[in-house]
Amino acid sequence: MAEDDIYTKDGTVDMRKNPANKKKTGNWKACRFILGNECCERLAYYGMSTNLVNYLQIRLNMDNVAASNSVTSWSGTCYITPLIGAFLADAYLGRYWTIASFSILYVFGMTLLTMAASVPGLKPSCDSTGCHPMGGQTAATFMALYLIALGTGGIKPCVSSFGADQFDETDEVERKKKSSFFNWFYFSINVGAMIASSVLVWIQMNVGWGWGFGVPAVAMAVAVVFFFSGSSLYRLQKPAGSPLTRILQVIVAACRKHGVRVPEDKSLLYETADDVESKIEGSRKLEHTNKLKFLDKASVETENDRMKGQIDAWSLCTVTQVEELKSIVRLLPVWASGIVFSAVYSQMSTMFVLQGNTMDQHIGPSFKIPSASLSIFDTLSVLFWAPVYDKLIVPLARKFTKNERGFTQLQRMGIGLVISVFSMVTAGGLEVVRLKYVRKNNLYEVENIPMSIFWQIPQYFFIGCAEVFTFIGQMEFFYDQAPDAMRSMMAALSLTTVGLGNYLSTLIVTIVTKVSTRHGKLGWIPSNLNKGHLDYFFWLLAILSVVNFFVYLLVAKSYTSKRATGHLH
Repeated sequence: MAEDDIYTKDGTVDMRKNPANKKKTGNWKACRFILGNECCERLAYYGMSTNLVNYLQIRLNMDNVAASNSVTSWSGTCYITPLIGAFLADAYLGRYWTIASFSILYVFGMTLLTMAASVPGLKPSCDSTGCHPMGGQTAATFMALYLIALGTGGIKPCVSSFGADQFDETDEVERKKKSSFFNWFYFSINVGAMIASSVLVWIQMNVGWGWGFGVPAVAMAVAVVFFFSGSSLYRLQKPAGSPLTRILQVIVAACRKHGVRVPEDKSLLYETADDVESKIEGSRKLEHTNKLKFLDKASVETENDRMKGQIDAWSLCTVTQVEELKSIVRLLPVWASGIVFSAVYSQMSTMFVLQGNTMDQHIGPSFKIPSASLSIFDTLSVLFWAPVYDKLIVPLARKFTKNERGFTQLQRMGIGLVISVFSMVTAGGLEVVRLKYVRKNNLYEVENIPMSIFWQIPQYFFIGCAEVFTFIGQMEFFYDQAPDAMRSMMAALSLTTVGLGNYLSTLIVTIVTKVSTRHGKLGWIPSNLNKGHLDYFFWLLAILSVVNFFVYLLVAKSYTSKRATGHLH
């Protein structure tokens, strides 16, 4: 190896702040710890969230709508807090220290939740008529939940980017590995989720909530240990100061210069003299693009700028800084198309469970499967499709598309959007058959009608397949298209689609309930689903998904990729 081949060229450093040595750091040997940490953290998260609806109904005495809205609002928050974590990671702490510090908050939250479910005084008193939570007890539960939401905010946006940082994208060999890292990363999330939705849900329903929340708390502590034990192998990207300030500077500068003409010759625009590195630490230069020309005004040098001698960052920005903002604006329409997909995805933890509650949950004469546990089929579907995608679909697609990744990320996400429509159609179809059965045999008041819950498997399977295409494609796309110094921010942005999808779902349910219960009607989603029309709700989501897909096609067609020049020293 030549002297300069020993070190990475993407600007990463090791724990001692020296340039990262390719042989001693990064790659799969560092990722083992990151994947292990992610697997335990997701086990903890899903271990408490999968069955949260039931906990709120049983222990905190909430009804169908209140419990399901509490859960969607809370999980929505879990996907918005990553913006805080990402901001800290990109601007000041770096990804490693952000993950480390927020993990500790997370462990506190899990411990408090376990105590709220098991310590006398903190746990609601229950008798034959049900549970009677006091205000303080409900408050303790929600305080724990929102501590966890904050903790997960520091981990979620950083872990996938931190893992991808372990591969040098200026190196041909490592760049190929990075693409399959995202597949295996999603795979390990689902291993954690699978254990959670099978073993842990069963423990909560049959052994007790204290144990059911205690095991995830221990899993989280294990995750922290896992993460720290890989420290000497990690490659770290240096934090580059606040990305939000840089975005604001471009907007302010462009507005201040709204009267200035942009020169025809783009090489006259302001950029630092150094060939490759931009002025922003940890970021390569970006080439000028011809879209969104108004923003170019921020990098036009005027007489005024030259006279000052000292450059004012709020009136003159480099081309790279302007392109950073442009690449975010270009990502937004792609980002927005993920929101409807996430609303479909969130049905898995709400409407699918409520639909399952009305069906026959027996396996054999005595064993009952909790309806929330069926999400294990979504997980199994992901565990099946992720390796199949990596090992079969990509090599096959490569032959036709000549793309080293098989499909472009935009194609991959589009395929997932189509598959998600099938999931809603199957769920709606099942509900039509179920309601027909209820009507035919007059089973309106029967809690579990004699129709096996396993008829729900196809709808979960389709969602899992759609996830492998859309969510993994989205993760990789946002990492690739993000400016170097804003990767955590962009990962957080791609997570907010899940949060907003949850909120959208809550909004649709609220509107549907309002409209369909007018004039004293029971509505589409009453407490007794046998008297409702849940199928209409699924059709509505299917139609939204189809519309969303066509909008997405237009967006994807007009998308321009970012172009980085050279490498970092």
